[in-house]
Amino acid sequence: MCSPVVMEKVAQEISRRNLLKGGGAIAAVSATGLAGLHRQARAQTTAEATPIGNGFVFPSFSTVFDLTHTWGPDFPVFYGATSPVFEVLATVDPNGFYKMWLQFDEHTGTHMDAPGHFVADGMTADLLPIEQFFAPLVVIDISAKAADDPDAQGTVEDLATWEAEYGAIPAGAFVALNSGWGAKTADPAAFINLDADNVQHFPGWHADAAAELVARGISGAGVDTASLDHGPSADFAAHLTFLPAGVFGIEGLANLDSVPAHGAHVIIGGPKHVAASGGPSRVFAVL
Repeated sequence: MCSPVVMEKVAQEISRRNLLKGGGAIAAVSATGLAGLHRQARAQTTAEATPIGNGFVFPSFSTVFDLTHTWGPDFPVFYGATSPVFEVLATVDPNGFYKMWLQFDEHTGTHMDAPGHFVADGMTADLLPIEQFFAPLVVIDISAKAADDPDAQGTVEDLATWEAEYGAIPAGAFVALNSGWGAKTADPAAFINLDADNVQHFPGWHADAAAELVARGISGAGVDTASLDHGPSADFAAHLTFLPAGVFGIEGLANLDSVPAHGAHVIIGGPKHVAASGGPSRVFAVL
């Protein structure tokens, strides 16, 4: 997320919401501008350890769950985006070492959406506070309704159902939507689920639920699909609720059905390349 096919609509919607300060949603970064961003990133990096905010102490744990897909050239990508390219540059025999050259969209595989993905001058992934990457994990399960309706959304009612069983969603939590879609990645056509009009059909967050989660002060929101918004979305309302509020997204999560709905914590190895709108991320849950 997002492809060139939808970026014009995205730019129009962002402009309508007065999020852009001139220019398009995505701009090319010149070599000079990139160097400036690199200096900015270095200036904001200190040698001191960063404590986890709000007094949160990360617990000891005995079980680790991998919430990250292995991805490659055949991994499904958002409609219109370019698939990854992998090229072997050297092999142990005869070169003595093995390495590859990779070319890929930042938004490939299990990956992060930083605020700067949709917000002009928004925080890029390399500058996000690292304390946001350690959080209590909340899993909202909508897999039953998604099995009947590929356009199902995580709603305020789904949040209320979770809270009726487990209590209030804690501030600083990472809230993931389990739609069961993560099991479809081996079949890219089923994962993206295009109809005859090239409209995608897969689950995502409803904007009202996104607004409720932002009000709760969550750190991040996740999905096991290709987008925070459900497939047919034309206005990207969930993105435009989460990201401007500083709530990052993780798309393409794996194995959410293996993690308890409550009680686990998440560790997110986010991307840290210069001016990152996002990027492939390694995500773990611990219990």
